[in-house]
Amino acid sequence: MADNIIRTTAGAPWVSNEDSKSAGKRGPLLLENYQLIEKLAHQNRERIPERTVHAKGSGAHGTLTVTHDITKYTKASIFSKVGKKTDMFLRFSVVAPESGGAEAERDVRGVAMKFYTEDGNWDLVGNNTPVFFVRDPIKFPDFIHTQKRHPKTHLHSPTAKWDFWSLSPESLHQVAILYSDRGIPRGYRHMDAFGSHTFSMWNDKGERYWVKFHFKTQQGNEFFTNEEAAAVIAQTRDNAQEDLYGAIEKGDFPRWTLYIQVMEEAEAERVSFNPFDVTKVWSHKDYPLIEVGVLELNRNPENYFAEVEQSSFSPSNIVPGIGYSPDKMLQGRVFAYADAHRYRVGTHYEMLPINRPKFPVKNYHLDGQMRFDEPKNGDGDFYEPNSFDGPVQDLKEAEPPLRVSGDATYYDHRSDGDDYAQPAALFHLFNEEQKQRFYKNFAGDMQGVPQHIIDRQLGHFEKADPEWAEGVRKALNDMKS
Repeated sequence: MADNIIRTTAGAPWVSNEDSKSAGKRGPLLLENYQLIEKLAHQNRERIPERTVHAKGSGAHGTLTVTHDITKYTKASIFSKVGKKTDMFLRFSVVAPESGGAEAERDVRGVAMKFYTEDGNWDLVGNNTPVFFVRDPIKFPDFIHTQKRHPKTHLHSPTAKWDFWSLSPESLHQVAILYSDRGIPRGYRHMDAFGSHTFSMWNDKGERYWVKFHFKTQQGNEFFTNEEAAAVIAQTRDNAQEDLYGAIEKGDFPRWTLYIQVMEEAEAERVSFNPFDVTKVWSHKDYPLIEVGVLELNRNPENYFAEVEQSSFSPSNIVPGIGYSPDKMLQGRVFAYADAHRYRVGTHYEMLPINRPKFPVKNYHLDGQMRFDEPKNGDGDFYEPNSFDGPVQDLKEAEPPLRVSGDATYYDHRSDGDDYAQPAALFHLFNEEQKQRFYKNFAGDMQGVPQHIIDRQLGHFEKADPEWAEGVRKALNDMKS
């Protein structure tokens, strides 16, 4: 049937899209006006719950092209040969704002990537920073609560934010990055991206390596000052989306160079620091960047809701040759991300075109929300093991055994290493102008925070470097005068 008329979801012709059926010209509407009811009912359901974090985002399609051989480290098919090109989808985001928030706020940016490999989808979910605020996932909900609106005032609370950070010394490294010049990227194209966590790779011999992923922007790192950001927000809340979409439409495709840092498996037991602590970075001197390939974004979505809003990424999506590590935050995210998508989008969210692999998938998941395919109901399709040629397991793709040791107990995450040396090293890289902006960024954001909380945070700055603490203290006093 070839026509160009509106139809109901059941396929009947839509009689009138201008007027509702009523009992007489001035009479009431009728309940039998099923077309009106369908239209209003669907409008009421046009939204799905926004992401609890990373609600405001932008996405684009692209490719990852391998330029250097890393098969000595991984058997992953995506890296199997130089020149290999893999389709991917990437979603950028700001973390704290709601879906209508401003993109030029001082905040960490999320970077979520889905690579459609021949062995299934590999999701790499990270940030524009190489570290994070907390190292134990049990603290993540508390941290996010401080970044969202106060349950009584429904306003953002600097007091809650600085109270949490000042009581969490492990946050200092990420806080230092956030309040540096890097805290407000000029747009998504002009920032680096990181897997942040420590991941693992293994080769076809079963040899495991620990790795960090780095994506360095080829557009150059560019940032806004507080004053520049305020001027941008006064004009638009969507500057990053406008910039990314516009560049791709013009054919100015943004690119990033992918690098990895590599540590031999046994070395993790010998190094003086915890290589699985997401609040720390690995020295580039000791673990130099190894070039891998080029990521290019070259196609805008045709429909934002279908491709960006419903795109769903999770660290639980791995492929043979790439896996996890004892990183506690990573272990927590393996559960939390997929669980969030099952709630927010639906049980079978990975059947959606933007999320599904590029080949047919067989398993024994049954029924539930969004089961919109046509599963067979014969023997061998709904249980396992069976005698009817149903899909079977593939033990040959098991990753090498992960060595673990220690008693199952509660370990104080605040006792895990030095939380001040790396933030201090970052501070020492700043020139005088950068330091002055750094101090003012802190002081401006601490306005209205109780003095005892400010003093506690200044104590952390002092432990990193007395000059840091004194600079912020002076900036605070200048704002009072």
